Amino acid sequence: MDREWNDSQPIYRQLRDRVVAMILDGVLKEGDPLPSVRNVAAEYRVNPLTVLKGYQQLVDEQLVESKRGRGMFINVGARNLLLQGERQKFLAEEWPRVYATIQRLGLGAEELLDAATSQSSSDAAQSKTTESNLPEEES
Repeated sequence: MDREWNDSQPIYRQLRDRVVAMILDGVLKEGDPLPSVRNVAAEYRVNPLTVLKGYQQLVDEQLVESKRGRGMFINVGARNLLLQGERQKFLAEEWPRVYATIQRLGLGAEELLDAATSQSSSDAAQSKTTESNLPEEES
């Protein structure tokens, strides 16, 4: 998780959003434990109550469950639930602005697909470069 906070929203909400991004990106998978409240609070120098409030939002959204004495764990189906919600949010909030920009610039479907294809190719090349620079694990 990123250690920087912005002033646009409360830290507990930013913590929640970071966990959501980690679930969507596959960094955290169903059944995985969340880092402990104490560890997150110490690492990011925030109040443990702030971390707990962010985690509680995840519990309230049924993305995470709290197991007494063991910690908090990602629920089965959390990623699918998030994808569904995030897709609806994108289509309702962001897509109208994106679509308006596409119309304003007169971009056609073929241009957009070409741009997406070239972006995918450069992302894949970047990923391979990054992987080849990682040290190999010892057996």
